[in-house]
Formats: sequence, C-alpha cells, structure tokens
Amino acid sequence: MNIISTLKKTDKILLAAVFFLTLIGVLELAGMAQNGQITTAQLGKQIASFGIGLALMFGAALIDYRFFKNNSYAVIFFYAISVLLLVVLLFVGTTAKGTTGWFRLAGFAFAPVETAKIVLIILLAKYFSGRHIEMYRFFHLAVSFAYVALPGALVLLQPDLGSAIILFSLWMVIMLFAGISKKHLVLLLAVGLLIAGTGWFYVLKDYQKNRIITFVNPYTDPQGAGYNAIQSMISVGDGGFFGKGLGYGSQIQFGFLPEAHTDFMFASVAEEFGFVGVALVFVLLGIIAWRIMRAALAAENNFARIFCAGFLALIFIQVVINAGMNLGLMPITGITFPFLSYGGSSLISLFIGAGVIQSIFVNPSLGS
Repeated sequence: MNIISTLKKTDKILLAAVFFLTLIGVLELAGMAQNGQITTAQLGKQIASFGIGLALMFGAALIDYRFFKNNSYAVIFFYAISVLLLVVLLFVGTTAKGTTGWFRLAGFAFAPVETAKIVLIILLAKYFSGRHIEMYRFFHLAVSFAYVALPGALVLLQPDLGSAIILFSLWMVIMLFAGISKKHLVLLLAVGLLIAGTGWFYVLKDYQKNRIITFVNPYTDPQGAGYNAIQSMISVGDGGFFGKGLGYGSQIQFGFLPEAHTDFMFASVAEEFGFVGVALVFVLLGIIAWRIMRAALAAENNFARIFCAGFLALIFIQVVINAGMNLGLMPITGITFPFLSYGGSSLISLFIGAGVIQSIFVNPSLGS
C-alpha cells in the first residue's frame, strides 16, 4: 500500500476530532500568552508539538500495526528503551516541583513516562492477544503485572503519583478487557487495597497526602493544600453558559488559577468558553471514542482490539481524573487533560497512539 493510498484511507473524522480538540487548547494558550500568563516561547513549543504530533500520527498510520503484533523482539526492545529512559531520568533528569520527570535538551522538555504509556499498551496488547483463552491462569496475571510494576515503580520514585496511577489503571482495564477470571479479580482488588494502604503510610509524601485529604473539603485549608481546588471550582462556575471570552477570564488573567495551562486547563476553558466550550470538548471526546470503538469492532485480531481498548482507556482515565480534580471531585494528582493541556510529550505521544489507531483502520486484518 503506497503512501497516498494509505493517507486517503485514514479516518478523517478521528483526525478532525483530535485536530480541533488540540486547537481549542492552543487557542486557550494563545489567550494566556497575550495576558502574560505563559510565555510566547511556551505557546510556540505547543504549536511545534502540535505539528510534530500530526506528522508522527501520519507516520504511525503508514506502519502496518501488525508489525508489533507479529514481532515480539521489537516490542520488548521498545519496552526496554522506555524502562531504561526512566532509570536514567532519575539520575540526570530535571526536577520541577519535587518531581524528576523530564529530560531537557535545547529548551525542550521530554517526559519519558508519556511514551512509556503507549509502549505499555502495545506490550500488553501483544502479550494478551495470543493468551485470551488462557486468562484463567494466574501466571499471566503475574507476568503482566511485572511488566507494569517495573516502569510503575520507577515513576513512583520520581515521584509522580498521577502517572503511576495511570500505568496501573491501564493494566487493570486491559486485564478486564482480556477476560480476567472473577477469583483473580477479587484477589487483584485485595492486593490493590493492600498496596494502597502501604503506599499511604510508607510511599506518599506529606504534600500528596494533603491533596487527598483536602479534596474532600478543600476549605479546611483554603490558603494551602485546598487553594488550587477552590480556585479551579471558582473558574468553572465563573464561565457561565457562553464564557467570558478568550483572554478575558479573570481567574486566569489575574493569576488566581494556578497551573492554568496544564493541570487546570479544563477550568481555563470552562471560564473563557463557558458551558458551550466544555460541551464542545466532550462532543469531540465522544467522537474520538466512537471512532476508536469503530476501529476495534472492525478489527479481526485480538491485538488490534486490545490496543484500541487500552488507548481509549488512557484517554478517558486522564479525562476523568483531570476533570474530576478541576471540579473538586477527585484529588489533585497532576494529570493533564488529553490533547488540551500544555505539554509536548503528552501531546505527541497521544498523536502517536492515534496514528496506531489509524493504522488499524486502514490495514485489513488477516485473522486473530
């Protein structure tokens, strides 16, 4: 299949949905740059990441996804590189706000955990695609957990609790989709509770505990741990139906809303574009979900179906966590809003994942 033919067969609706969702984020960042809340250099980096992401999405679409389905060594190689980058990051990475999560080169930052999420979905899809009839075996539960636990532990050492939650949540969703047995599910939940309890007492930092405690009632510490959540809820409510207009959000313009371009981009959009803007964001997310599910239903092999389930889970786990913390319904964990928030690594990785979905869409399957 030549390049022109492949590009013609790509899912134009999926392309349009991710394009316009990202465009909303870029427009919101432009309003922030106009008011000096972010620099023009930051806006330029996001626009550059947008362009790179589009190019890589088309590049991924040109690669037959069955390359990963049929080549175990290639998948393990990419997984090993992802883990190695997370190890090296702990020694030479850049630390910001207590988290060592980025490599910095020539003014650009790269967060290896973002690409690790896509690689992990590919790895788990590869592992379970040929073992769906053996899901009753505890061995597969243990092996797949080991695949997730290694990068998950390295991410916790940064420490980046939010990204670690994403990695383990992806594993859970893919396990459920692959057909985990009920007894293993109960065992898994019990182990999860044990890990959560251990993590609370021995892993989480005090500021992370405070985020979890104050989300129940942020007004217990309105000037401290609860400040971000309170300002976010004010921003969401301040937008009304039509919003205050691009660049006119008072919470953003006067700097009351912290991290407006990353963690609280959802609240920023709600304040300046109102209910209409938020509704448009969720309509676009719904279209993305529809097209991914369409690709999964059309696929004739388990690898493609599991990858679609994993990538859809990646998007919507982050949406639920980010929107939840912006609305005061979940603890603040530093998870960005997919395609919308500032962050080149996240945006580019999501476009790569969308490119694999495009490859599934354009390449006919050869069976399970």
